[in-house]
Amino acid sequence: MSAAGGEPVESFNYPSRLARLREILSASGLQALLVSDQHNIRYLSGFRGSSGALLITAEEQILFSDFRYRLQAAEQALIFHFQEVKRDPLPSIGEYVREKGLKTAGFEAHALTVEQLSSLRRASRGVGWRRAKQVVETLRQVKHSQEIAEIARAAKITDDTLEHILSSLAPGRTEHEIALEGTIFMMKHGAKASAFDVIVASGPRAALPHAESSNRTLERGDLVILDLGARLPSGYCSDLTRTVAVGRAQDWQRELYSLVYEAQAKALDGLRAGVRARKIDAAARGHITAAGHGGEFGHGLGHGVGLDVHEAPRLAEAEKTMLRAGMVVTVEPGVYLSERGGVRIEDLVVIGQGGCKILSHAPKPAELPVL
Repeated sequence: MSAAGGEPVESFNYPSRLARLREILSASGLQALLVSDQHNIRYLSGFRGSSGALLITAEEQILFSDFRYRLQAAEQALIFHFQEVKRDPLPSIGEYVREKGLKTAGFEAHALTVEQLSSLRRASRGVGWRRAKQVVETLRQVKHSQEIAEIARAAKITDDTLEHILSSLAPGRTEHEIALEGTIFMMKHGAKASAFDVIVASGPRAALPHAESSNRTLERGDLVILDLGARLPSGYCSDLTRTVAVGRAQDWQRELYSLVYEAQAKALDGLRAGVRARKIDAAARGHITAAGHGGEFGHGLGHGVGLDVHEAPRLAEAEKTMLRAGMVVTVEPGVYLSERGGVRIEDLVVIGQGGCKILSHAPKPAELPVL
């Protein structure tokens, strides 16, 4: 069966997801939850439209959207009742909650503006709206086997894309050219899109942790950071980073690469269920700091990956989250030397009880690759 646009209807266990959500709502004293975050809408319902919101109560699940999405909702949100509204669903949702006599309802603060929340409250006087912090996101942290399989498939496409890019990486090519080639390759091989703009950062620009690919031409002796990921038709993503040298490598570049490689290995060695996220970050960060480069590793060690390429949990210095089996995270230490270049190595892993399984299979030599 295909949905609007010819894409297959997703077959994830939405009833199970809703049942787990209702358990959380009941324990929180909430009679309903308004879901307006697009990733959370998709996670709970399968609906991929760009306009709409969900209302989940103890007994009902309703998708509020407008005429444009009536047929799409019927094909994608199979277990949801569709309530057609004008363009803004919030007044209708507010009225519905009030008419049902509900007294407490939650909303996603990160996915509503102040103006939208005011509109919702005006339409539902007498209802106590409470911020429901990270409710659906908590469910999304632990992946079902079907989700892990999708992420692994996205990782395989990304591995193949990196191999294709490296086969033609050479002085004289621009970062933009390489990034575009990578994007086209992954879409030709099963991705719906890139999970984010492919990052090719060369020479001094490799010192920018979140660089954007530019018209800079690769030169002999450059360090090049390649950061890419695929998004599948199912919405699930991957994320991968490798660093290489072009033509030749200097001693400082080799030393920097070895440092980052070792830091990642230390983190991966300790990554398992039952460990706090900050402890894994500390394993990599401590190694880099001991080498005198703590100040050049200014971001967290990693993040969750799923329907969003950056989601919970985070592997970071202050992150207290207890890691659980089934979580999928990146492990990506990096060191960035201003005006010289940088190194980042990133793999995608699924956490297990006794360790972790690396989903990325792109080559990762212990010594800096020189192409």
